[in-house]
Amino acid sequence: MTAATQAPVQPSAFDCVIFDCDGVLVDSEPIVHRVLNEMLNELGIAISLEESKRWFLGRAVRDELGNIERRLGKPLPENWLSTWLARRNQVLEAEVVAVPHVREAIEAITARGLPVCVASGADRIKVKLQLTRTGLVELFQQDAREHIFSSTEVDRSKPAPDVYLLAARTMDVDPSRCVVVEDSPTGVTAGVAAGMTVLGYAALNDARELRQAGAHTIFTDMRQLPELIG
Repeated sequence: MTAATQAPVQPSAFDCVIFDCDGVLVDSEPIVHRVLNEMLNELGIAISLEESKRWFLGRAVRDELGNIERRLGKPLPENWLSTWLARRNQVLEAEVVAVPHVREAIEAITARGLPVCVASGADRIKVKLQLTRTGLVELFQQDAREHIFSSTEVDRSKPAPDVYLLAARTMDVDPSRCVVVEDSPTGVTAGVAAGMTVLGYAALNDARELRQAGAHTIFTDMRQLPELIG
């Protein structure tokens, strides 16, 4: 197992663990970026998969519509966003799987009595679809409530801190007592802006960029997470 790049914080440092969804709980990023890249090229935007991944990593497509139109040089077709959402969801329903070892990590954390929740920059339909498909949704349900927060419930998506602050308020925890698990620089920026400690999961993304965005610790295997949290 690869060692994390910084020692764990003190065991009593946190009262809540907040997970991003895409790339942290579910291995959805390669699927979503592939479908989005196909649709951008179908529009007439000649763009490589790597370039579109850098553009949209950690960002909601609905927040980038203006930039897509600027690059295209004309308005998007009226139904483009709804077509994107339907096509994305169809492929995710068929292909998405959980991140390796994340279930075991969450179960180890909750066994210690630490509350957990999800705070995603994606829309709620996508988050619920993926967590249900992978069987992880039950880990975030307690006392007939779902501890799941998304961009649907806030005015601003990541890198704004809104969804993380909503999670902290709803979970009744001070932001400074929350630890966030993120895999994108955009998400790390949001967690830091919320006043939370951010752990950067770098199994697929650039560890240096996560560190530069403000991640406290970088790790590459979910089996490390319970020990890092303490």
